[in-house]
Amino acid sequence: MVKRKLETEEITTTDEPVAIETATCQDKLHTNLEEVKTFDGVVGYILRNTTSASIDLKDPAKIVDYATLSSTAFEATEELSEIFEMGDFQGMIVNGKNLRMLSLIVDENKISVFMQSNADAEKIMRKIQMV
Repeated sequence: MVKRKLETEEITTTDEPVAIETATCQDKLHTNLEEVKTFDGVVGYILRNTTSASIDLKDPAKIVDYATLSSTAFEATEELSEIFEMGDFQGMIVNGKNLRMLSLIVDENKISVFMQSNADAEKIMRKIQMV
């Protein structure tokens, strides 16, 4: 008769790596936005997700106006995308006479970058998406 010793391993699962990954993504996104803020013609940005918001504008007196513009543009674009069956909203550029707004969704984050009309929106978009 052969006796066998049963070995058991305890396996523990945790959501912590996901939380770390999310935090790392958030940190990288925030770092990229801080760099974008230094690009020529950038006026500022708004970063929103389900738990927080960060607004950094060169003219703090316009925070409410820019926040309203960003929020309204996201809502309208998402609704139009659904109505016209365009698929999931990924991003948009709104061109005004003097300013532009680039809005993107990266993971669960809604980002709007406000810039002068001559700023390089493509360069800004590429930098933001590097997370």
